[in-house]
Amino acid sequence: MLSNYLIGLREGLEAALVVSILVAYLVKSGRTSLLPRVWVGVGIAVLISLGFGAALTYGPRGLTFEAQEFIGGTLSIVAVGFVTWMVFWMARAARGLGGELRGQIDVAAEGSRWGLVIVAMFAVGREGLETALFIWAATQAGTRETVGSVTPTWEPLLGAGLGILTAVVLGYLIYRGAISINLSRFFTWTGGFLIVVAAGVLAYGVHDLQEARFLPGLHDVLFDISDTIDPAGWLGTLIKGVFNISMVTTKLEGLVWVLYLVPTMTFFLRGARRRTAPKDTARVPAA
Repeated sequence: MLSNYLIGLREGLEAALVVSILVAYLVKSGRTSLLPRVWVGVGIAVLISLGFGAALTYGPRGLTFEAQEFIGGTLSIVAVGFVTWMVFWMARAARGLGGELRGQIDVAAEGSRWGLVIVAMFAVGREGLETALFIWAATQAGTRETVGSVTPTWEPLLGAGLGILTAVVLGYLIYRGAISINLSRFFTWTGGFLIVVAAGVLAYGVHDLQEARFLPGLHDVLFDISDTIDPAGWLGTLIKGVFNISMVTTKLEGLVWVLYLVPTMTFFLRGARRRTAPKDTARVPAA
């Protein structure tokens, strides 16, 4: 639940920052009449994201077990790819995000009446679709059956929902100028955590492909600590919920986990050290 809360918080705050910048710039430039177009774009993006999440959840159920596992594993790997790209992109673009969006607003405001709707829809929809896909993949990983135990689906969804709600509140406070956030530090810490979560989701995706008989080694177990750590106990729930690591892990899962986590985290932390500076604390919409 904690990992899904932080996923919802980070991804939700990215979208909230985008909306805050859009709204604040229109208000400051005296174009409040265009605000409804922003909200229409945001509403369309939210509906598309919810529909995408529903399709992921209920779509594959009529297929065979192998087909479901193949689709689930493939989408988990795709989700990891999107999130990894977004973690690195947001870390680089956090400082210049406001200027880029304001330029898009100026172009859209002078064009067709749907231009601003499209800007808002794509800006928020990108985050929404990525969030829906990654939360779905993380939820699938967190609900894997282990020794007859399964985590209730509502727990990760509740965690993600609370994270998104927190992000909305923070976005509003940033817009009002009530708080300031060190964006580089925030995106560094949450980005590093998401990389750890993504490693677990990637390993789970590989397990799904093994279940689908697309990849070998399903019964070639690297470690089985289910007798030592109760999967239904607090420690097993914490390990599975935060790191998406199963109590029974195959050798291929473990290899993929290490090969993704070590180089990705190394490159990310090196880039974060180069970008870190005290002046990154800012009230973004006021820029």
